[in-house]
Amino acid sequence: MSFLEQEIAEQPAVLRRLMAEEAETVRRIGAAIREFGPTFVSIAARGTSDNAARYIQYLLGVHAGLSVGLATPSIHTLYETSPNLSRALVIGISQSGQSADVCQVVQDAREQGALTVGITNDPQSPIAQAAAYHIDLHAGAEQSVAATKTYTAELTAGAMLTASLTESAEMQAALTQLPDIMQQTLISANQVRNWVERYRYINQFVCIGRGYNYCTAFEISLKVQELCYVTGLGYSEADFLHGPIAMLQPGFPVMIIAPDGRTLPTVREFLVKLRDRQVERLVISNVEALREDSKQFVSLPSGIPEWLTPIPAVVPGQMFAMLLAAAKGNPLDKPHGLTKVTITR
Repeated sequence: MSFLEQEIAEQPAVLRRLMAEEAETVRRIGAAIREFGPTFVSIAARGTSDNAARYIQYLLGVHAGLSVGLATPSIHTLYETSPNLSRALVIGISQSGQSADVCQVVQDAREQGALTVGITNDPQSPIAQAAAYHIDLHAGAEQSVAATKTYTAELTAGAMLTASLTESAEMQAALTQLPDIMQQTLISANQVRNWVERYRYINQFVCIGRGYNYCTAFEISLKVQELCYVTGLGYSEADFLHGPIAMLQPGFPVMIIAPDGRTLPTVREFLVKLRDRQVERLVISNVEALREDSKQFVSLPSGIPEWLTPIPAVVPGQMFAMLLAAAKGNPLDKPHGLTKVTITR
């Protein structure tokens, strides 16, 4: 078994450990944010962690009423300056905690008086040390280059932080169910094994997600790119209708993340448009009625609050990327041209 497959399977245990070990730390951070009263939030990240930032952008915007933007690290490094972050909550996210440009954002913000939080899998890393507060992902060593368990741990850390900040008992209660939801999803995601031979020779791919699952579209596309060497793009359904839909031809593979929630009506309309264009519709959803408009369908557990769905919804996409890479004969743990730690400046 590859490290990648092992690490995908570890995710329920990782999330259970993260929530147990970091509950008190996250409670303290939530209290510190309320006391500080940030006027906005800036999140610095790269790669997979950037997709986690997209999720936290929705969480804090919807549940905490905060304006959240993604930082521009190159301003801090290449251009050697910094926007005014003195009244901001600044979050640096990195699995390794080694990214120099993300660290520079955190350092500059802290020097200006901002409230800084690092989210990494290494409490001794530069980003963890630079931030005033740190959330340790407790994911254990990740041997595969393609991040899986650290990504869902980052999402969970963001969900924990939002629940703590808002002091929402409802959100806290929902989080306790997450490891079991992940375990159920791993079982249902095995359906993907029946898909991959059909798509073995694809060289292009689109993944669609909206709202909370905007991040999921980007993350699944990234996994397909790095493991399968396929041109993959992530889009919001709304953005995709503003031009890119024109590239779709019969047989084009499109994966759609379509859980129950606020985005469902428009995503359902979008799915009908794809059916009419005779594209391959690979749907991840907990809405059984969508099966009839799908070419392939994998079930998510029912009853998941929409704001939590990105955490289990990415799992079938991780499985798809892994199994498709294996079908193509690609290395699973060390994709060509990539290293586990990418240090950008």
